[in-house]
Amino acid sequence: MVFSNPLFTSPYINEPTNLIPCPYAPLLGEDDRRFESPAAKRRRPTRFILLLLAGLLAVGALVTLVDEKGYGKSVLSKFIMPNDEGIMSTSSGLSETLPEKFRPARVPRGVEDGVSAKSNGQFLLGEGEKESSPFEWTNKMLAWQRSAFHFQPRKNWMNGPLFYKGSYHLFYQYNPEGAVWGNIVWGHAVSKDLIHWRHLPIAMVPDQWYDFNGVWTGSATILQDGQLVMLYTGSTNESVQVQNLAYPADPSDPFLTKWVKYPNNPVLVPPPGIHFKDFRDPTTAWSTPEGKWRITIGSKVNKTGISLVYDTEDFKTYKLLDGVLHAVPGTGMWECVDFYPVSLIDENGLDTSVNGPAVKHVVKASLDDDRNDYYAIGAYDEVNGKWIPDDPKIDVGIGLRYDYGFFYASKTFYDQDKKRRVLWGWITETDSEAADIAKGWASLQSIPRTVLFDKKTGTNVLQWPVEEVEKLRLSSKSFDNVEVKPGSIVPLDVGSATQSDIVAEFEIDKEIKEMVNGTNEEYFCRASAERGALGPFGLLVLTNNDQSELTPIYFYIAKGIDGNFKTFFCADQSRSSEANDVRKAIYGSTVPVLEGEKLSMRILVDHSIVESFAQGGRTCITSRVYPTKAIYEDAQLFLFNNATGAKVKASLKIWQMKSANIKV
Repeated sequence: MVFSNPLFTSPYINEPTNLIPCPYAPLLGEDDRRFESPAAKRRRPTRFILLLLAGLLAVGALVTLVDEKGYGKSVLSKFIMPNDEGIMSTSSGLSETLPEKFRPARVPRGVEDGVSAKSNGQFLLGEGEKESSPFEWTNKMLAWQRSAFHFQPRKNWMNGPLFYKGSYHLFYQYNPEGAVWGNIVWGHAVSKDLIHWRHLPIAMVPDQWYDFNGVWTGSATILQDGQLVMLYTGSTNESVQVQNLAYPADPSDPFLTKWVKYPNNPVLVPPPGIHFKDFRDPTTAWSTPEGKWRITIGSKVNKTGISLVYDTEDFKTYKLLDGVLHAVPGTGMWECVDFYPVSLIDENGLDTSVNGPAVKHVVKASLDDDRNDYYAIGAYDEVNGKWIPDDPKIDVGIGLRYDYGFFYASKTFYDQDKKRRVLWGWITETDSEAADIAKGWASLQSIPRTVLFDKKTGTNVLQWPVEEVEKLRLSSKSFDNVEVKPGSIVPLDVGSATQSDIVAEFEIDKEIKEMVNGTNEEYFCRASAERGALGPFGLLVLTNNDQSELTPIYFYIAKGIDGNFKTFFCADQSRSSEANDVRKAIYGSTVPVLEGEKLSMRILVDHSIVESFAQGGRTCITSRVYPTKAIYEDAQLFLFNNATGAKVKASLKIWQMKSANIKV
């Protein structure tokens, strides 16, 4: 595709693309050749390996204050609210000026750049609370929050994995300059098992006009000769979102340390009718019946979320298909769209190009409007490039979510080595940006999860931590048939529960369950202190001995007036921390429980991140928790039952977890 001027004319639509304002940057002139990438060698694509994740793993460049013992000194105590000039008033009446890029944002970061919000603001106050100084975090508290076996850079603000020449590669969006979103480059790490990682040099930087404002989400395709090509979104010097092509400088290098950008970038620009800031995140390529390659890119028209579809033979020139892969009114901008097949009969994952009678396809979109990841299962018409949901009532953006906590910008890839589909998500912070700057890092990646079609329900996928995480298990303790009476809490003697893998099953008193009268009241996840006939009951994680800080992960069974039961899986952070600059949400959803199944959950606790999986991964919740007391040896584990009349029996196995080896 050739661009002659900013008023680009599409070869497949005979109209200029400036129907919506689109300030394309001009092509490089002769004086600008010094910015060009080396010429690319033409290659023929073969099969696709995977898509790079759009997860942003954040961490910061500022160093926290440390006292003589290395901890205990308040790093925020002298800060009150910054004024418009970035002056932070201190308790001594003096002032301190923060550099502009490190000041807490008054407007969420990322929005002005045309992506979803990437910050939570300075302070997170509850309804009716007055603005006040941030909590006085000590360095000891902040140091505890850093995860031990989730991937994150050593410092600063942080796209996803691929399997290449015997190793997993993680390319991630990263801010080398601070613990806030901005200055986005591609960090790079390599692993043999998705758990232990070695950091490599930065893979790609915004050094061209077409990615001047950031190298964003990308996808990789493997070529016939074993080489890779990469499509990624760049934000131009005029903040236009365009798609660019890159490839390894040395395909024989198993570490993929150097990348070359195609000299004729960009290869795709926003088509007519698409706003220049609503065109991003190319997906994994998959093959068509005609032997071409197909990708989809997220966008919107007014408030309808859409996925545009393009065909290509060489990843340099593209044809926009008529219509869209799918569209859902009222869902707004679709980011980080994902598209992949799932088998209806096998337990293995499928390569992205697989299709057939025993195959369904998943479409997932990250909604810019509410920053949640929604998916639906349906049928793919590969001839016309269309996808239709099995159940329109739970279409993309209005039905199922991957995760009901803080889990966004996720992507899957096909791991051809172990024949599985693996999902990664970006886990944001839910404390204040001021605290992130103080501790020097922000956000991380989820534990990678396998994804399978749930053959028992036929309506959802199953997500489960990859088996490699079990290599981190140390000593374990088992508890069998522990009776938890109504209104009681039972301590579990497992020592510090800061790093734990917990597997639990629950059985509720069947006689009481059947005797309970049904109601037409609609239940939703509420504070765990609110008692009902059949719940809530479950586990208290990251809880201190006097329960002044606690995080319940629980089930609640609601009985309808028709006599049918509905089970909810919830996480309650309302009492998780005494800090005033922490978001303390209560969230969750229903979880299908089939006849004869026990209620089961698995919880991975890794300091300030808690990932919970109900009924084998039918419903998942990721929590960020920032206790001030329930840390280190004071982070304990309890069973609880807040049902008013039904007793519960619980059986558990709990492992202490060692730290992953993440080398700088």
